[in-house]
Amino acid sequence: MSAPPVSVITIFLDAERFLEEAIESILAQTYDHWELVLVDDGSTDGSSALAQDYAARHPDRIQYCTHPGHENRGMSASRNRGIRASSAPLIAFLDADDIWLPRRLEAQVELIEAFPTVDMVYGPTRYWYSWTGAPADQDRDCTYPLGLPHRQPIEPPTVLRTFLETSGHVLPGTCSLLVRRSAVEAVGGFEEEFRGSYEDQVFLAKITAHHRVAVTDECLDLYRQHPNSCCAIAMEEGEYIPDEPHPAKKRYLDWLSAYFDTCGLDDPGLRAALNDEFWPYRHPWQYHAYSTVREALRTGRERLRNAIPPESRLWIKRTLMPAADSE
Repeated sequence: MSAPPVSVITIFLDAERFLEEAIESILAQTYDHWELVLVDDGSTDGSSALAQDYAARHPDRIQYCTHPGHENRGMSASRNRGIRASSAPLIAFLDADDIWLPRRLEAQVELIEAFPTVDMVYGPTRYWYSWTGAPADQDRDCTYPLGLPHRQPIEPPTVLRTFLETSGHVLPGTCSLLVRRSAVEAVGGFEEEFRGSYEDQVFLAKITAHHRVAVTDECLDLYRQHPNSCCAIAMEEGEYIPDEPHPAKKRYLDWLSAYFDTCGLDDPGLRAALNDEFWPYRHPWQYHAYSTVREALRTGRERLRNAIPPESRLWIKRTLMPAADSE
């Protein structure tokens, strides 16, 4: 049996600076059974011409498309546009400012084919700061554990419950997803009301609420960190604040609660985890008091540590915690 083909969806908006590198990372894949759909979300820079040039040079496997009137409709609508234009039974996503390592498709196709009942696979993503070449960024690259068992089917809604219980700290990057088209179509694709922030979490919630997932421990993609990314812009505008209540997350939680009701998802663990996520929004004064105490304790510990000279800290460790030296 021949290997199944993959449709790669790359959406972009004014991404001239990075788009070529993303496309070249797809062309460099060791797995060769793919098509690429480049979706222009209303770009006004040179990225439109760049994408059209790649499509002209590789007409058998790369296509360019945009919205009617070259409108800007947001990330979810653009992903859906690419899905509709694609044809393969497996779908992967690579945004214009990220790149794949050469084995990305090969390894993930192998994994999803090993488990016929699994509808999505993903792995850890490297947060990529060192692309700048600046000395200060060379040691900043990092990956985060995904908090799930590797290389085995995981029943729904376990993965979604894990996302909620960790406040989204173990989410995969969109650039690490490989999903069966049948599952994408079953959940209705991306929710177009989410134009930017949390569009990925909404899609992940829909998939992981109903479909089996498998996770790999192999990092195969690089998530570029830069000041013009969707996440960075949301932070600048106050829409997204890491580890604090913020408007974008509240909209996501409201949507998720309604989605649970619509789909009849009555898993007690899901509901409990969702209620915990809602707590700062439903009890803002209590959360503010908790945060104030937490910050005071953190600051106090730092001040105390800074007030003790290093040589004194070493003496304290050796005198009061002798077991620490013997470990």
